[in-house]
Order: sequence, then C-alpha cells, then structure tokens
Amino acid sequence: MSCCDIPIPADGCDGAFTVDSSRVTFGRGCLAEVGDRARTLGLRRVALFSDADVAALPVFATTYDSLIAAGLDVVPYTDVHVEPTDVSFLQAARFAQESKPDGYISLGGGSVIDTCKAANLYGTHPADLLAYVNAPIGEGRPVPGPLKPHIACPTTAGTGSEVTGIAIFDLLALKAKTGIASHALRPTEALVDPDCTASLPREVVASAGLDVLSHALESYTARPYSRRRAPERPSLRPMSQGANPWSDMGCRQALRTLGQFFERAVSDASDSEAREQVMWAATLAGIAFGNAGVHAPHGMAYAVAGLVRDFRPSGYPTEEPLVPHGMAVIVNAPAAFRFTAEVSPERHLEGARLLGADTRGAGAQDAGEVLAGELVRIMRAVGMPNGLSGVGYTDDDVAALTEGAYPQQRLLQNAPREMSKPVLADLFRNALRYW
Repeated sequence: MSCCDIPIPADGCDGAFTVDSSRVTFGRGCLAEVGDRARTLGLRRVALFSDADVAALPVFATTYDSLIAAGLDVVPYTDVHVEPTDVSFLQAARFAQESKPDGYISLGGGSVIDTCKAANLYGTHPADLLAYVNAPIGEGRPVPGPLKPHIACPTTAGTGSEVTGIAIFDLLALKAKTGIASHALRPTEALVDPDCTASLPREVVASAGLDVLSHALESYTARPYSRRRAPERPSLRPMSQGANPWSDMGCRQALRTLGQFFERAVSDASDSEAREQVMWAATLAGIAFGNAGVHAPHGMAYAVAGLVRDFRPSGYPTEEPLVPHGMAVIVNAPAAFRFTAEVSPERHLEGARLLGADTRGAGAQDAGEVLAGELVRIMRAVGMPNGLSGVGYTDDDVAALTEGAYPQQRLLQNAPREMSKPVLADLFRNALRYW
C-alpha cells in the first residue's frame, strides 16, 4: 500500500476499515474542564483514579476541585500500581465493585488509564480476570455490553491510552505482559492538557516519547487492512485492523512532529512549545494505532518488561525492577524494522525522513538500515540504553524472551512479515546491542 492509495483487497480479505476514537479536547488548561464534562455526561458519583505520585501534584488538586465544584461526589483511588499487574487490576476491580460509581475519571500515565479501564470493565461486568484477556493467554471473551462513562486525563505524552480500547498488565505467573482489547474499553472522552507534562523528568519524557514514535512507525508499517482476513461479521472487525488511510495520516504527522520537537522536549523542560507538540504527537499516534495496531517491537517489549531482573531506570519513582514501556519497545525497534523493511521499503524510508534522516540517494535495499540508523541516533541522543544488553539481558536470555513474546499474537500477526519463534529469536539477538 502506497502512502496515499486505498488498496484493492485480496480475495477473502477485508474491503473496509473502521475509524474509532474517544472525544478529544486538547489544549493548555483544559484539565479544569473535567467537572463540567463529567456533569454533562450525567454523572453524580465518580471514581477518580490516579497513583500516589500524581496524587501529590497540583494536577490532582485541579481535577478534584473541578469535580467538586461541579457538584459531584468524588471517590478517589490512588493505589494504582505503576506497570499494573493482574493483582493490581483485581484490587482496582474490587474498589469499583464496592464504591459503585456511575462514572470514572483517570488522571495519570498509561498505567492509571489502563487500570481505570479494567476497573470499569470488571466493576460493570464481573468475571474471572482471564475471561476478557486476549487469547491465547486468556479466553478473549467479548465484553457483553457498554461500560460506564470514563474521562481520561493523561499526564504523560506517550501511551495514547486515553484514545484506545486497550488495557495492558503484567501477568505475574507468566512473567509477561498481556492485555484486554475491546472497543468498549475506549474512554468516552479524553482531556489532553500539555501543562500536565511540564514537571516530568527528562527520562520519563524520553521513554514516553519513544513509545509515541514506535506507535506511529509500527502502525504505518503494519500489514495493510486489505490483507487481513474479513471478519465473520462487520461488528467483529478488530481494532488492530492494519495500516489504513486514516491511520496513515496520523502516523505521518506524528512522526513529522517528533522529528522537529522530541529531542528538544527531552533536553529542555522549560521548552513548553516542544512538550506541547510531543503531547499532540502522542494524541495523533494514539488515535492512529488505536485503529491500525502495532506489531513486532511492542510484541517483543512485553517480554522485555515482564522478565526484568534488576534494572532500575533513573527518573522513575519506583524501587522495583522496571523497564519502562517506551524503553522496552525502542530497544527492539531498530532490529525489528531492519527485518520488516523489505515488505514496504518506501514506508520505512519515509518514516526515517519524517524523523529527520537524510534519505537522499537511498534505495529500497537501504530502507531498513537507514531507519534503524536514525532510531539508534535518536536513542543515543535522549539517553536510552544500548539495546537489550543495556537493560540487563544477554544471549542466554534469548530463548526466554522468545517464549515470552510469541503469545502476543494479537500484535505479531499485525506485522508485515511472519513472526515465527526462530524469527523472534534472531530479532532479540540482533537487539542486544547497537553501538
């Protein structure tokens, strides 16, 4: 599929794509609108989800005060676990069942928004945890009906969770990440206030921004929707439907914006323009991948994060071993895009060009190396580790990483090339170090 063409579907494949998104309000200071937004939705008793660190910041007081001023009964939940687990999801679900709100507000990064989605789901439609979890790890049971209204207020420029129907968590028994994907999980509204990122440490801005970058690149290079098998019924069309003309627009603009502003946003916390633009790129990429899906770098990242032993990143307020999500994604990305480039070299080259690489004179055979080289340059510029070795993995871990990534079929099947176990093992080996 070229950059602008609407492709002819292959036999038996889908001939249409669906565009979904939360209602989005974007702009400085819009967080103060949350009370009026909630009241307009008819809410009276709301659960306000956050984590302990965000709860201590002025943005939490702004949110809480706006809700109270609108005459709402507010029930705070600030025990969200950074990088949620099955245990923390269940704890949040119990809170939802006991507090019985008629709507939800999430204020925080992807961990908070995803936990709020899960609480809304299991509080509204109680079931065993694995009932709604993606197959083959869980049953992949369809959500039986609508959820309660949810207004998502992101405080980081990265995950895009405020506009997607995806909730990710660590399944502790498997030492791997998995998730729930359903249109029903998509927040009703998103209030995207760039002022929320003003105090973020550079390390958090870097990791979250690289998640945005990979969202856009993966969605742009995903298998085209017209090469995905047609669903049995239109209502069963997956959210990860493949690259499509709508998602392409968001991906290209997100990459172009990151190429101009990302490194500035990391290096200078006072550069409000750069941080606002990266927040906008995160919203664009979130809507894009929420309708196209990501692929190999994210599928591999779930194993990287789930099997972490003793890596502790600077800038993150946690004493537990942790590979932040964006970091877990980007350490795989150069190796993955070197491999996928032969399917759509023009898209890989365009991605590199939009990010700032000089692609003049580069041919199809150069696409993978050009894009990988630009990603490595950006990684080094914003202080990322040198591949998997930089977060504590060695060649001895390749087999375990492969086994951890292979069950992520919802993502891997969206890749433009087959992601078999031998292929994944090679990609993990090639991702051990880049310089």
